[in-house]
Amino acid sequence: MPSSAAADQLADARTRLLSHFTGDVSQHGKKWDDLWKEGFVPWDRGLPNPALVDLLSEQPGLLPNQPGRKRKVLVPGCGKGYDVLLFSAHGYDAYGLEISDAALEGARRTEKEGKQEGVYETQKEVERGTVKWLKGDFFKDEFLKDVECEGLFDLIYDYTFLSALPPSLRAGWSKRMAQLLSPEGRLICVEFPTYKPPSTGGPPWALPPKIYMAHLSRPGEELPYGEDGSLLEAQLGEPSKSGLQRVAHFQPKRTHEIGYDAEGNITDWVSVWAHPKTVS
Repeated sequence: MPSSAAADQLADARTRLLSHFTGDVSQHGKKWDDLWKEGFVPWDRGLPNPALVDLLSEQPGLLPNQPGRKRKVLVPGCGKGYDVLLFSAHGYDAYGLEISDAALEGARRTEKEGKQEGVYETQKEVERGTVKWLKGDFFKDEFLKDVECEGLFDLIYDYTFLSALPPSLRAGWSKRMAQLLSPEGRLICVEFPTYKPPSTGGPPWALPPKIYMAHLSRPGEELPYGEDGSLLEAQLGEPSKSGLQRVAHFQPKRTHEIGYDAEGNITDWVSVWAHPKTVS
């Protein structure tokens, strides 16, 4: 649970982020790069989310299992690469994607300095996966030239990536997730922030679980939102037959400090998604 001083600092950071990202959506990537270059990264927690650590260690049955070959994972908006290195320790060939050169410089430092200790220690009976850092735009194909096996991923991980995108990009985000996920693959989302009123803006933009459900079950569709930023659920059409389906949804027993409310209750959720034909 954040202290009062930490809460005040967080509020100041949110105010600055809101001001920084007001304006032209087409400049969104550059604006993130500007913050990385400046070193203003209040979202950086210095380690992987404990919710992901526990999922990989304790619930492997929720993840794709393809004996005989290395599984590939994509972490869009990977920042300093903590999650990428964690996946590598669990045997995945891990790709960290960033639009910011400065962020990738930080990721390479994390890889060099983190070695294979602590949370990054290679798991028992697992061959450590490779790590590859990719510079590019998630919504474009250029970065896929550096990805093996047809550019599809067995696992994709989203924590704070969607919350960093303006709502106008959500339809594109859901379409891209469905495109990049292999037929037997899984998308993991640590849903955050679920507690914010949508009218407060972002980043991070408010993301209650219904936002993930609405968009991922209708990939690429523009969905109706009110003037205050709330999803107009009554106006939603039927989910797409080709949309992703949620195969698990639960609150983790641990998460980053920012995912707790003032009473110490966890507000984050973990969701796992698959293409419909792989869901029994």
